Amino acid sequence: MDSPHQSKKTNLNREPKRTQNPISAPPQKDAYARLLSQHRSSKFSLYLEQYTKDSSFKREGNGPGPGNCPGPTLGVQSDRLNIPQRKKDPVLQDFSDSSDFSPSSLKNVGGESSLSLYMEKLSSRSAQQECERKQGASDFQRRGQRRDTTTSQDGDIESGEEVGSLPNNAKKHQKQQKKNKEPNRDAASREAELSVEHPQSPKKMTGEQDKVKKSKKKTSPKQPVEEKNAEGILKCGTNPQMSSQDKRLQQTRTSSINSLADKNKNKGGRGSKKQVFENYMTFEEVSHGLKGRQLIQGQLRINPKKYHEAFIPSPDDTLDIFLDGIVARNRALNGDVVVVQILPREQWKVVRPDSDCGATSESETQAENATQKTQKKTPYSPNPDVIVEDHYSDQDELASKFRNTLSDTGEPVEDPSATRPNAGILQKTAKVVYIVEKKHSRAVTGFLKFLPDKPFAMFSPVDHRVPRINIPLSDCPHDFSSRAGDYTNTLFICRITDWAIDSNFAEGRLAKTLGQAGEIEPETEGILTEYDVDFSDFSDEVLDCLPKKLPWTIPPEEMKKRRDLRNECIFTIDPATARDLDDALSCKQLPDGNFEVGVHIADVSYFVEEGNALDANASQRATSVYLVQKVIPMLPRLLCEELCSLNPLTDRLTFSVIWKITPEGKILNEWFGRSVIRSCVKLSYDHAQSMIEAPEKLFSPEELPPVDPQHPIDEIHQAVLNLHSIAKHLRAQRFQEGALRLDQLKLSFTLDKESMMPQGCYIYQYRDSNKLVEEFMLLANIATAHHIYRKFPELALLRRHPPPKAKMADELQELCNQLGIDVDLSSSGALHKSLNTLLGDDEYASARKEVLTHMCSRPMQMAMYFCSGVVREKEHFKHYALNVPLYTHFTSPIRRYADIIVHRLLASSLKCGPRLGLSADEVEKQAARCNDKKTLSKRVHELSTELFFGVFVKECGPLDSQAMVMGVLDQSFDVLVLRYGVQKRIYCKTVAGLSSFHHHKVGKTSELTLVWIPEDLEGPPIEQVISIFSLVEVQLKADGAPMKYSAVLKRPEDGGS
Repeated sequence: MDSPHQSKKTNLNREPKRTQNPISAPPQKDAYARLLSQHRSSKFSLYLEQYTKDSSFKREGNGPGPGNCPGPTLGVQSDRLNIPQRKKDPVLQDFSDSSDFSPSSLKNVGGESSLSLYMEKLSSRSAQQECERKQGASDFQRRGQRRDTTTSQDGDIESGEEVGSLPNNAKKHQKQQKKNKEPNRDAASREAELSVEHPQSPKKMTGEQDKVKKSKKKTSPKQPVEEKNAEGILKCGTNPQMSSQDKRLQQTRTSSINSLADKNKNKGGRGSKKQVFENYMTFEEVSHGLKGRQLIQGQLRINPKKYHEAFIPSPDDTLDIFLDGIVARNRALNGDVVVVQILPREQWKVVRPDSDCGATSESETQAENATQKTQKKTPYSPNPDVIVEDHYSDQDELASKFRNTLSDTGEPVEDPSATRPNAGILQKTAKVVYIVEKKHSRAVTGFLKFLPDKPFAMFSPVDHRVPRINIPLSDCPHDFSSRAGDYTNTLFICRITDWAIDSNFAEGRLAKTLGQAGEIEPETEGILTEYDVDFSDFSDEVLDCLPKKLPWTIPPEEMKKRRDLRNECIFTIDPATARDLDDALSCKQLPDGNFEVGVHIADVSYFVEEGNALDANASQRATSVYLVQKVIPMLPRLLCEELCSLNPLTDRLTFSVIWKITPEGKILNEWFGRSVIRSCVKLSYDHAQSMIEAPEKLFSPEELPPVDPQHPIDEIHQAVLNLHSIAKHLRAQRFQEGALRLDQLKLSFTLDKESMMPQGCYIYQYRDSNKLVEEFMLLANIATAHHIYRKFPELALLRRHPPPKAKMADELQELCNQLGIDVDLSSSGALHKSLNTLLGDDEYASARKEVLTHMCSRPMQMAMYFCSGVVREKEHFKHYALNVPLYTHFTSPIRRYADIIVHRLLASSLKCGPRLGLSADEVEKQAARCNDKKTLSKRVHELSTELFFGVFVKECGPLDSQAMVMGVLDQSFDVLVLRYGVQKRIYCKTVAGLSSFHHHKVGKTSELTLVWIPEDLEGPPIEQVISIFSLVEVQLKADGAPMKYSAVLKRPEDGGS
């Protein structure tokens, strides 16, 4: 069976010649052998083998006449394969699937006669087929019937309604459709492959076959139209030229086809639709399959740059399982928890190292490059036919690039579709058979397209991972039908309501008109909606749970229950723009030379009573979401910014952990309890950094925010210095004991206060003041984790971090070895030590560290919340990066709901609060929700950053910067743009001024040699070598699409690198 790679590879020459006349055939055995040696398609082999048997059968006079009926197996196969000379099967032509072989390549085989016979099969048209074609075409135009799944240039599913509504442009559209299918025929080719594996599947005739069928219209002889039977099979008149043997053959085929059609409910009569997707398994079948390990459950990840590629994690920690196309995904969307069935081994994917596309074909890579060229030349229009590349890179794209940079250690196989011998490994492929949980919001932003004479409009999502959606015209603006052009640049939000089994397109309802594409606020609202962020106003029911009497003061009875710390020197250190201040620090030197260090956290659980409407809403939101220009709070602002926020010079309720600690950071004892504090000053990280960098300086009141007169500035300054000194010891001790930190560049912006538009951007500096706060927050979280687990071993909400995926870590180790980098991946501590002792001390050492850090982050898994009573193996509690056995989140309850649960557990353990009213399973369920929401909020923040940087490039660009190469593929390479910390892929075919480029290996590592056309045409060409850690010059330029930008490689000044 051909791999998916093979079927795509031969996509370049899909149309057979139609003018070649049939000639007499030599003995089929020799032609068969020659053809089979050239083409490895099982479907083509089956056809030739069956045709040979048929021909010899007829020559011996043993045709399927009376008493010579074929057996059951041949009877079924005759629908597709038993095709006598000069006669065509009236219904199915699966052998014409160009994914299996390229007719143009047959010319070189030497079997001219066999080729002629084959061409005759493709080009001749019998009376039965012509009448079916004419009848089908007229029905198609009347009903606007949908075609099989195909793709347009923007990577979306092509709409059959558009063809049905434009009969006068049918030929033009077919021609365009052919072009569109060439580079990226995903679902159609896979449906054809499925028809090979399952001959009785309802997906026998794909969009590709329909295209071949339509393309022969000009050469087809006209025949009278005949009637159809109840199952839609044509009952054609008898050809008087037809021999009795051929008549019997036709009757045999027709009867077999009818029997198949009886079984296939989806191939009904006129007006019926063909089934596109498989039915889901029942819950019982899925449960049985999961228990027996015939099925696998996992979360679906769809590649945002190549939407036809999807993955789920492999349970054995090997290469992810690959899902090829939307048919295999079976209506599941990105993030959904699905159950999949592994496909037969012959359908697994060949993964080649050093390929832009993994196991995809060169033609697809060329198409992707053409896409980018078109995008650069074409002014932006939200019309679905305009190509809009998704420039952001997510974890799947990075993982894909990482896999393709390395030579896998799995089973080597030869990829017969490669243009040159190239080894690879087999990657398991699968199909979705059940959706466990629809985690995708089913809400998307996009554009409306008017379809004449249709009761609906076509919604084209910006995210190509989501299908096109049919929207009732009643949902559209009232003048949309008459003035559709007015809305070409308008962003809408649509919610998917259904996706039928027999449709390539989902059904949906228009939820909201956002505004003009390219503007920050409409785009931001679209991001929030797509990622299911609740940014609505808090309901009256929720607000009723807040204190009614304002200004609020601490009740005297509550003061009596708490430790009064209001006279202590306690202060906050936060970003300058922060308004939700949920942690404060204190440090007092004791007479014995040790220190009393306190971490004081806002007591949010006092205000958020378990079980009320406020609590329910917070548990659903689970986290605050931070955008560049604003915050979507988890709690009402009265709590976030006032009653809970540890604002200066105000009495506030807190949960405190206080240690007695030596100057070297050794903890002597600790205390937990509820307290009351009064912050004496709100310091920013800049203020604290200034104090650290100038230990002898006397700061004036003008240099700091307002300070409580009870505490002199010098006292605060000394406390910061003492905390810094202790934090350095704690940090050194942590890394000595095996902790790991992977710092990656973070982009920040300066905004105009009125318009909130970006005025500038910079790489955020992680300095000693940040490290100071981080150390004591980590210390408090670790201490709290041990405390609540000791008190509630079955109920504690903890946070674990699994170790890196073993296979990806091994691949990274191999890559580093090939690059001559001595990286030790045996443990988190060993990796941290490697990253901080390698890569030289020149001016680009930090850049090389950034690239290597990024490479090391790819195998890492996400940290996650869990309930200690559900995860039984205690070794799974461990936090890999921190290298601690127990960890939790305690220090940010204003913005994280997990911390509120931990506060309740802590209060219960200290007998200063009620017992937690949740079971272990309920805690685990809430932990899972917190995990999901945290992942989404992180992604939203990244998209917000990309949105603002896209605007910044458009308004202030082009922007020049040095960049360092992060990875090299066969036709492209990835760079880290050092000035801005963004990562971009540069495609060699789009680089202006290149005469050629060559990919080659040095050992096992990839290199590209770029040959530049000399500026002086008489001079020699300039060669530039691209390898990992190469330094290049790039220019960031805005694309035609709003918010999008490209990295353009600049000509090397010194003639090479």
